[in-house]
Amino acid sequence: MHDVIVAGAGPVGLFTANELALAGCSVLVLERDQDPHPPLKELPLGLRGLNAGSAETFYRRGLLQAAMKASGADPQKVGAEPEAVEAPDPRELSHFAGMTLDAADVDTAVLPYRLPSPAMEGFMTSLDAVTTVLAEQASALGVEIVRDAPVTAVGQDDESVVVTAGGQQYRAQYLVGCDGGRSAVRQLAGFDFVGTDPLFTGYVAKVTFADPDRLPMGFNLTETGMFLRTPLEGHLGMMDFDGGTFDRSKPLTREHLQSVLRRVSGTDVTLDEVHLASGFTDRAMQVTTYRNGRVLLAGDAAHIHSPLGGQGLNLGIGDAMNLGWKLAATLHGTAPEGLLDTYTTERHPIGAAILDWSRAQVATMDPGPNAPALRRLVHDLLRTTDGTTHVYRRTSGLFHHYDLGESHPLVGSSGPDFCFEDGTRLGELLQTGHGVVLDFTADQALRPTAQQWQGRIQYATGPVRNSLGFTALLVRPDGVVAWAREHVPPPAEFENAAARWFGAMNR
Repeated sequence: MHDVIVAGAGPVGLFTANELALAGCSVLVLERDQDPHPPLKELPLGLRGLNAGSAETFYRRGLLQAAMKASGADPQKVGAEPEAVEAPDPRELSHFAGMTLDAADVDTAVLPYRLPSPAMEGFMTSLDAVTTVLAEQASALGVEIVRDAPVTAVGQDDESVVVTAGGQQYRAQYLVGCDGGRSAVRQLAGFDFVGTDPLFTGYVAKVTFADPDRLPMGFNLTETGMFLRTPLEGHLGMMDFDGGTFDRSKPLTREHLQSVLRRVSGTDVTLDEVHLASGFTDRAMQVTTYRNGRVLLAGDAAHIHSPLGGQGLNLGIGDAMNLGWKLAATLHGTAPEGLLDTYTTERHPIGAAILDWSRAQVATMDPGPNAPALRRLVHDLLRTTDGTTHVYRRTSGLFHHYDLGESHPLVGSSGPDFCFEDGTRLGELLQTGHGVVLDFTADQALRPTAQQWQGRIQYATGPVRNSLGFTALLVRPDGVVAWAREHVPPPAEFENAAARWFGAMNR
């Protein structure tokens, strides 16, 4: 029997499996597809964006360089100068409903606690590149992957979960469903999935144009929909506001795709050939809880929404980073009471906010009679400094905040990448998957207390290049600050915070 079965060998499933294996858990991954490199995951249809928050997550697990190399990204456009003390201004910014914004308009003065890091920007990638890097890491960590094994039954009791997949039965203490938007685990385990119905059918395809010059590059919003062309050869995206009625109802033929393209582009452009195509909608749904007994969900299995703004993959990676260490601590018997339930209480509001962000973009693009007035209003607001900064905060992935019951604004947020004078960074310390206590006091006041959690919390002390005024911080394995002080901290305060997140002391 394994500790955990993960359903789905996509980016979220593999990241979850790696987090658990890093913490010493035995993990089995069940994947329905036989081919680890299906064409839909490769460029151009597999094109995705990793935002700065996800780049930071890969960095904190020692995978940033591998992910960038597999994606063909330029490291010079992602990281800050190695010796920098102040964080650079952002260089990239997402769009809102196709409206591009200038990163130079972001007001960094209202973005507190920023420090330079090797991961300061997002980058474009593909699902195939991300899964390849994560699969190599999974192999190195001893994760077992079984392919051609679709999940067909799930049962659980007080002791374990039994999963039927590919005609075989497997048993584990927990099951994590990362098997996508049409998750079998979600349905079989009885999760409630609620939300809003779609307004459009979307398409992404690799095609050959007879007359490509008739369609401009970029994101093109029209009176009847939207079409997108990128520099990737033959890459075409479309949105047809048909109420989502066509989605998966009929084959995606050349004739149908050409008809939609002509309607939304207002041209008589011709498609010579369709090499590959896929459809989607803006249906926005979320489970009411991310845990049902010994079954948990992450990624698209827990929430689906339109791909506008490129938040889906990033949201799922955040789920995996939040869940992995909590489930591992529960399995090892070191978790404080209720730790695993904080996965839902922390991640569900983040997912709900991103679903609303997606809905707002769709509403702005809807080609109804009032939409042009709404778009003009939103356009004007986004061109302000406050508007641009708001979009950056919502899309960069660096400013998600969990309510951890502490009044300090940094607590519950991603930890700044503090750099010690010897060059060691917080992000590097987190690569072990343990929590970290940063003690900047001259007398190493927290060392004796921190040693009581040896094996669960690393202790790091010494002068840093920029302390941001802090004297001590406790950082969870996912990089979230759990406790912070700007004065000489009483060891008892740290002890209470450590016990809250890492359980009882070692005896």
